[in-house]
Amino acid sequence: MNIEQMLSVLDADIVKRLKTAVEIGKWPNGIVLSKEQRETCMQAVLAWEYTHLPEDERTGYIDKGKKKEGDVCDDDSSPRPIRFT
Repeated sequence: MNIEQMLSVLDADIVKRLKTAVEIGKWPNGIVLSKEQRETCMQAVLAWEYTHLPEDERTGYIDKGKKKEGDVCDDDSSPRPIRFT
C-alpha cells in the first residue's frame, strides 16, 4: 500500500485513534504497539494532517508570532549563570 492509498482510507476519527495510540503506546484494546507500529502510525498521522489540516492545527505546530516593522527581539547578549539551589 502506498501513501496515497493509505491516506484515502483514513478519516478524522481513525487519525484521532492512531494519534492516541502513539501517545499512550497502546491500541484501544490495550495491546502495546511495537516500535514499528508506533512509527508507522506517527507517519500516517503527520501525513494525513499535512494534507487535511491548516498548519496551525497540525501536530507539532509552534506559533512563532509575528514581528511588526521596527520590532526587535529581546537581545540579552550577556549570559547569566545557572544557579542550583
